[in-house]
Amino acid sequence: MAKRSSSIPNYRRKRKGRRGFFGWLFRIFIGLFLLSILWVAAYRFIPPPITATMIGDFVAGRGVTKDWMGLDEMDRDMVRAAIAAEDGKFCQHGGFDWDSISDAARRNASGGRIRGGSTISQQTAKNVFLWQGGGYARKGVEAYFAFLIEHLWGKRRIMEVYLNVAETGIGTYGANAGAERYFGHDASALSATEAARIAAILPLPKKRGAITPKGFTRRYGNTIAARIGQVRRDGLDACVYANTSAPKEKTSPPSKAPRELPGAEYETATPPPPEATVDETPIEQPLNPSENAVVEPLAPETEEPSTTPPPPSEQPPPPIEPQQ
Repeated sequence: MAKRSSSIPNYRRKRKGRRGFFGWLFRIFIGLFLLSILWVAAYRFIPPPITATMIGDFVAGRGVTKDWMGLDEMDRDMVRAAIAAEDGKFCQHGGFDWDSISDAARRNASGGRIRGGSTISQQTAKNVFLWQGGGYARKGVEAYFAFLIEHLWGKRRIMEVYLNVAETGIGTYGANAGAERYFGHDASALSATEAARIAAILPLPKKRGAITPKGFTRRYGNTIAARIGQVRRDGLDACVYANTSAPKEKTSPPSKAPRELPGAEYETATPPPPEATVDETPIEQPLNPSENAVVEPLAPETEEPSTTPPPPSEQPPPPIEPQQ
């Protein structure tokens, strides 16, 4: 039986095949785009139930402890400490601190340890929607989600989610769970020192502890405690409480014996230097605290003070620039 010949020319068949492939590719792209917007929009109203970092702790057998607390209850000093430690221009930028990014690019081009200029918005995008590590490919996707949350959430929701999903210890997530772990009470009433200690361990939560901290963590916590006064004085947290009332100031209760949480056995009293990643921001020049800043005294150290300066990767970031 003779074969039936197709009346469609070969060149038209090939073109149709190409159109079909790119058509499916375009549909997949549009689908992912719409899914990402719906994902971000949903978290504008509901707490993120789980993150990639939490899944990693589950898989490693460390468990996950978290206790969501809204900003209408959380002590304002915790917000101020986060801004003082991580992003002094939080209320001024639109998700990206271009000065820090350009400075990081210049330093990276000159060689040495790779560093980044991540804002709280970028860190929130990474913590909620992505994973730790991943280099520049992940940083690109992180920038996309940071743009979305800036426009769909706003500053208050970004800060609220950040302070509830940021890792504050092995298997511990959020400032409230961290306060309960380290100080035996919740985050509705924190002293400036307690808030500063929690903020000081955010860059390396698996290798730093807020209870009787030593070395860099202790010095950095002292610096952040001093900066909290500057954030208060200059109103650098004003965008978080715009059009809403801030929580009432409360006296922090005495610290109690902290409850044991999963992962305590993994923490080290003397943390090793951090590994090189695109998120680290080593600073060469130490901070000169403001003369008017008041530092709350920390508990006396039990070890002999070290005369060895901290490594460059663990020196405090530059001072906060006052809001114009």
